[in-house]
Order: sequence, then structure tokens, then C-alpha cells
Amino acid sequence: MTVRVTVRIAATAIVLSLLAGCAKDGDFDETGGIAITRSACPAVAIPAQTGDITFFNPANSRAANAIDVTASITNMRVSCADQGSDVVSNATFDVLARRADPRGSREVVLPYFATVMRGGTTVVAKRISTVRIVFADGQIRASAQGQGGAVIERAQATLPLDIQKTLTRKRKAGEAEAATDPLARPEIKAAVARASFELLIGFQLTSDQLQYNATR
Repeated sequence: MTVRVTVRIAATAIVLSLLAGCAKDGDFDETGGIAITRSACPAVAIPAQTGDITFFNPANSRAANAIDVTASITNMRVSCADQGSDVVSNATFDVLARRADPRGSREVVLPYFATVMRGGTTVVAKRISTVRIVFADGQIRASAQGQGGAVIERAQATLPLDIQKTLTRKRKAGEAEAATDPLARPEIKAAVARASFELLIGFQLTSDQLQYNATR
């Protein structure tokens, strides 16, 4: 499953520091610039409360002895590479499921989403897929594998030149700007936000399922 992002992405594998190899992100380096290591590859994560799903029997019960099937997303594996003018990120993961009643064979289909976010607030693309869990007769545990991904155009895969110059500009002790973190400036923060993307993967939960996860 691949989500193709048609917006122009502002992110790149650059080191905004002349000596970033020995500095932590956000530190001033020996030239007075800011050490920041960025990648065009989106960060991949499971949003809070979406990595588990629970089904009850009867459906309207929330008693522990009414739990029918549970499943969790785990073992997330990510690959990311350039393909021409694109950055391609793929994630595969395992879904581990457990049922309460082992009698008979049974199939359970679980929906999950792969969402590309920009700046932590804007949904660029979202796709819903499913993973099929098959329990054999007498078996209480089963597993399956899912996958999600994003193809990101990197025509604007570099922070604007003026932003780079601001971050890497040599600062001298005693200057007013030498004591100011350029990342605190609104225009710099906005540029970094535009350059930040995430691939989020989790179960597509109903409102009741999400509430259960949040309160259990």
C-alpha cells in the first residue's frame, strides 16, 4: 500500500552545521551556527491509543470476561530511499491477535490507516487498508503482516536558502544575535514545520474503541 503525496515537500538530508558531527541537534557549533540534522525521510510512528484494538461479545459490554478478540501492532520496520525525484518510505509491521474462544476456525479483518502529516497538524494523505487474521481450530493466537508507505516529491526537498544561511551563519561573541536561538524565530519555526513530515500508522478505530483505549 503506497500513499503518493502530490504536494512539494520541504525536507532534506542536510547537516545545517559545519561541524555537526560532534554536536547535538539545537547546539551552537564552533562556528556559531546551529547544529541540525534533517532527513527527507518522514518519521514513522503509531499514534497514541491506535496501536491496539479490542472487540467484545456482546458488543455493548466492556466487562473483562466479554473480551472477544484483541490485536496489537508491533515490530514496525521502515525503509526509505531516493527514487529519482522522489523519496519513498515503506513500513511493514506485525499484527499479533488473540481470541478468547479457541473453538473452530475463524477469520477477523482489521482496518488500519496510513496517514501522511505535515508539520504535525496537516493531513496530506490518508489511506485505509485491512489486515486479515486467521485462527485455526483450537488456536487462540494468530498473526499477520501489514504495510504502509509514502512517496514524497522532493522538488523542494531543501530548506529555503535564506533559512539555511540564517541557521548556519557564523555568530561572534558579544553580538545580540549570538545569544538568540534562531529556531525561536517564527519564520524559522514555520520553515522547519513545513519541512517536517510523518507517516502515521494505526488501527482505524471507532469512537467507542478509541475511548476504550484511552480509559482502560
